[in-house]
Amino acid sequence: MKTLKDLFEHQLKDLYSAENQLIKALPKVAKKASDSALKKAFESHLEETKAHKERIKEICDELDIKATGETCKAMKGLIKEAESFMEEAEDKEVMDAGLIAEAQRVEHYEISAYGTAVRYAKELGHKDIAAKLQKTLDEEYDADNKLDKLAEGRLNKKAKS
Repeated sequence: MKTLKDLFEHQLKDLYSAENQLIKALPKVAKKASDSALKKAFESHLEETKAHKERIKEICDELDIKATGETCKAMKGLIKEAESFMEEAEDKEVMDAGLIAEAQRVEHYEISAYGTAVRYAKELGHKDIAAKLQKTLDEEYDADNKLDKLAEGRLNKKAKS
């Protein structure tokens, strides 16, 4: 990588890989959730994640970039950590609270990655692409806030007892 354009391309491929990995992982996470609102939140985010992947693909097509070929190692590690947690949790309320924690780690990674991609797109003069990436970034913030509300509203209290 020698230019910001090269770095931006790398970021887009990394995000595409991350979204692909999440599409495979979210159904397993949703299956482990016992709280119906939490399960629904994961299922809803799966559909959103599919749209994020498509948005990245459209951006790559627009820039004549092949979206595949990159593996997001950070997402791979976050998913591996979540899988370990799901094997260890024995109580359903603790499982739900922990699933939120694991999901928020993922959301925070995505917020960071999309925020960076938005900045790069703007720097490179891709205003329309920056707007598309910003839409995804906003959706990631929304997903994180929904998880916060579930945790703080009742699921952490249930796990406490």
